[in-house]
Amino acid sequence: MATTRLMPLHTGKGRTVGQAISAIIDYTENPQKTDGGRLITSWQCDSRIADAEFLFTKNQYIQKTGRVCGEDDVIAYHLRQSFVPGEITPEEANRLGCELAKRFTKGNHAYIVCTHIDKAHIHNHVIWNSTALSQTRKFRNFWGSSRAVRRLNDTICIENGCSIVENPKRHGKSYNKWLGDKKKPTIKALNTEYAELLAEKKAAYADYRKAREEMKELLTAKANIDRILELDKEQEEANERREKEAEQR
Repeated sequence: MATTRLMPLHTGKGRTVGQAISAIIDYTENPQKTDGGRLITSWQCDSRIADAEFLFTKNQYIQKTGRVCGEDDVIAYHLRQSFVPGEITPEEANRLGCELAKRFTKGNHAYIVCTHIDKAHIHNHVIWNSTALSQTRKFRNFWGSSRAVRRLNDTICIENGCSIVENPKRHGKSYNKWLGDKKKPTIKALNTEYAELLAEKKAAYADYRKAREEMKELLTAKANIDRILELDKEQEEANERREKEAEQR
């Protein structure tokens, strides 16, 4: 069984567009939650610098269309997809998350799918850029979009042998956006922010890769230890069986 929740993301008070995008992506790509980054998949972007690429696409949109983004604009969409414990593997969950994102956006928007395994229930965080890959259009959150996501999610789950929620309940509270009081960003400001953000990502990539490799080594060591302990347990059980058989003779 998989449940979904769709949340439009806004810049928020006191943050730039780049900072807001970086914050949500950094959270979803946490190596400790995604098996050292192994459970991260991206479409039409590099997950390592997705925030910078999202920002670049928005800048190109302004230059091509002449439309300036306001503080109340949706900068990205955050879709959370949660599965019932024990029903699906992390790899399969990631695949279904990618399928849901691609079918819902019709492949017209760059996105990342991060599968978190730090909780009892495996769940996906899907982030897609509100600005289309064409750099001339945006994804519009339509009335009933949450229901449309849920129905598509149910379809995908049924197609892949997963259970669904038969009678979903409505959320008691709606998503309230927090608007800032700043002026609309200029093309020059977005260009500067994009360059700074990209430089930061390039500088931090070495540390990110090192941390990712260290996490992989820890997970490998843990798997080896678990395997050794399992072998020891199997050996003990085999010895006990042989002792019982010897006594019966």
